[in-house]
Amino acid sequence: MLLSKILGGIKVIESNAKPQTEIGGISYDSRKTQPGDIFVAISGFETDGHKYIEAALKNGAAVILCERKPQCECSFVVTDNSRYALAIASKNFFDDPAGKMTVIGLTGTNGKTTTSYLLKHIIEECTGAKTGLVGTINNLIGSEIIPTEHTTPESFELQKLLAEMNDAGCSYVIMEVSSHSLKLDRVAGIRFDVAEFTNLTQDHLDFHKSMDDYAASKKKLFSCCNTACINLDDEWSSYFLDGLSCMVNTYSIQDSSAEYYADEILCTEKGASFTVHYKNECRNVHIPIPGLFSVHNALGALAVCCSAGLDFNSCCDALCSAKGVKGRLEIVDSEEDFTVIIDYAHTPDALKNVLNTLRPLTKGRLITLFGCGGDRDRTKRSIMGSVAAELSDLCIVTSDNPRTEDPIEIIHDIMPGVYAYNTPYTVISDRIEAIHWAIDNAARGDVILLAGKGHEDYQIIGHVKHHMDEREIVSSYLKGKDR
Repeated sequence: MLLSKILGGIKVIESNAKPQTEIGGISYDSRKTQPGDIFVAISGFETDGHKYIEAALKNGAAVILCERKPQCECSFVVTDNSRYALAIASKNFFDDPAGKMTVIGLTGTNGKTTTSYLLKHIIEECTGAKTGLVGTINNLIGSEIIPTEHTTPESFELQKLLAEMNDAGCSYVIMEVSSHSLKLDRVAGIRFDVAEFTNLTQDHLDFHKSMDDYAASKKKLFSCCNTACINLDDEWSSYFLDGLSCMVNTYSIQDSSAEYYADEILCTEKGASFTVHYKNECRNVHIPIPGLFSVHNALGALAVCCSAGLDFNSCCDALCSAKGVKGRLEIVDSEEDFTVIIDYAHTPDALKNVLNTLRPLTKGRLITLFGCGGDRDRTKRSIMGSVAAELSDLCIVTSDNPRTEDPIEIIHDIMPGVYAYNTPYTVISDRIEAIHWAIDNAARGDVILLAGKGHEDYQIIGHVKHHMDEREIVSSYLKGKDR
C-alpha cells in the first residue's frame, strides 16, 4: 500500500518520505519489524519507541512514523500523536473493515461481558448473521475462539481482527470498549453504529488517577457513535447524556420515562423475569441468569439491538433462550449439599451486586472467597474487604493475581475493610489452599462464592501466567473427598 494512503487522516508536521513509497506492513515493536514496514514509534508508559528507531531500521523499516524527528538518516514522518496515528494508519492499511460491518460498542465498569454475549445471541437468533465479538473472555469470529490478552486489543491488532471478521463474513461486531483503549486511542477511527453505557463505579484508578478522568475516557466512545444507549439508573448517566450530539435511547428499571422500561421484576435462583415497555408495546421476558443486574443487562441489550434496527418482539423472544456466561454467576456442577459459584466480580460494586443477588438464594451461610489484583488500584482493596465482610457470613481472604506484588501485602491492604465488621474471617494467601479450606468447612445449604477470577484459567505471579482453573480445582478436590 502506498504511504500516501496509509497517512490519510493523519496530521503530518514534517516529512522527508516519498508519498509513493510502497509499505508492506505496520509495526510498533522493533523486534517484530519486517522489511518494508512503516515503524510507529510510540512514547509508552514503560519505554519510548523512539529509542528503537535504529533497531527498526536495521530490521528493514522503510519509513518511521514518530513524534520527534529521528537523529539518524532515514525516511520519516513526524506527527503530533503517534498512538492516534497508529490507529488511523492501521485502519487505512486494512481498508477500514469496521466501516463494512455494523459495529456495537459497550463501555462501563460492570456488565459489559454478559451484555455482549446477550447481544451476540439476540443478533444471531434474529438475523442469522455471522457475528464477531471483541471481549474480555475471548474474541469470537462466529463460533471460532480467538484468545485475547486485553479487553480491547492495541489498534493494529484490533484492525487486523476486524479485517479477519469481515473476511469471514461477519455482518455485526460487538466490542467491549475499555477505558484504557479509549484514553490510548486504540479505537480511534472506528465509527460505532450503536454504543452503550452500562454503569460507572470505582476501578482502574491506578491508571486513570481519578473518577473524573475514568469517566471522561469512557465518554469518548459517544463522540464517535450514531446512537447512544444510556442506563438512566446509574448516577453517572446525566454526565454521559450531557452534550451528546448523536441519537439517544435510554433504559431503566426506575424511571418510566426511559425508552425501554422494565417493571414487575421477579428474581429467583432460576433467573429473572420482568415486563419491558417500549413505545406502545410491552412484553414479558425471562432470562435464565439470576440477579437484578441481569435485568439491567438484558434491558440494555434490548435497547442496543432495537437501536441497530432489529425487531422488538423478536429480540424479546431471543432473550428468553439466552444462556449464562462463563465465570458470571457460574455454578460448579457437583452433588454436594452446598453450592460453589464462580464469578468475575473484582470491583466493590460488582462484588456488592453478586452478594446481594446470592443472599436471598442462600439457605445457609454465604461464604465469600476473594482477593485483589496486584499492580492495580490499591484504593479499592479495603473497600472490597468492607463489602465482603458486610454482606457475607464468612470471609476467606486470599490472592487474586498478585503479579509483581507480595500477596501478603495486598491482603494487608484488604483487611482494614474486613476489620470494620464482626464477620468471621480467615486468611489463606494460597488461593488453591483457600478453596480447599472453603470446601472442607462448608455445611448444608451454604453458598461459596469464588470471586475475582471468573472466566480466567490462570493466575499471574510475577510476570508469568500459571494454569489455575477454579472449576478444575473444585471438581478435583470434591472427587478426592468422595474417595
